[in-house]
Amino acid sequence: MIVSRTAQQCGKADYGWLQARYTFSFGHYFDPKLLGYASLRVLNQEVLAPGASFQPRTYPKVDVLNLILQGEAEYRDSEGNHETARAGEALLLATQPGISYSEHNISKESSLTRLQLWLDACPERENNRVQRIAVPEDKTCTLLASPDGSEGSLQLRQQVWIHQVVLQPGESYQVPLHGPRAYLQSIHGAFTAVTHSHEQEALTCGDGAFLREEESVLLTAETPLRALVIDLPI
Repeated sequence: MIVSRTAQQCGKADYGWLQARYTFSFGHYFDPKLLGYASLRVLNQEVLAPGASFQPRTYPKVDVLNLILQGEAEYRDSEGNHETARAGEALLLATQPGISYSEHNISKESSLTRLQLWLDACPERENNRVQRIAVPEDKTCTLLASPDGSEGSLQLRQQVWIHQVVLQPGESYQVPLHGPRAYLQSIHGAFTAVTHSHEQEALTCGDGAFLREEESVLLTAETPLRALVIDLPI
């Protein structure tokens, strides 16, 4: 089964210093039917104005994955640690109870655009508190995050696999799934998603789709495409 969720259906915010699109309930946007999907709690695309910041906050026990699309971000915690990540990088925070975290656009001239995911962490697992990798822009399929850090990916505290797929118009790529659930997200570009059961949806920039009980999904690009396949078996 595949069910699309268009960018227009998502929650939105515009505070001047922040523009955001929320796939699931977040902040002022609340939909009791969309509190997350399996272990995926949050999927936000946000643009921070030059010099803007998110003030310190604590988190439930989640892994926070930040995929930087434009600009450069700095992440600080209440223990005095700080890390930066720029466009072309992904940074993972393994949040800890009692520690607060803040995010800052360190440029005074340019906006910061990033995609942020929260994934429930298994209570008994602990990984490195901060991980960062470079994300290739020209590789067809990149494993960004996984439970064991395979292929140089970020290591999650959960049974989740996150792939980035980059295609040119007319190209196709099939991603096998661990099942029974997955979520697709177009970062930019239009494509057709066809499931193993031969259902299909056409998606464009910012659109997403819920997958359930599928063994694989085939992506075929109509325009230059960058998309995520978030494999959520649990």
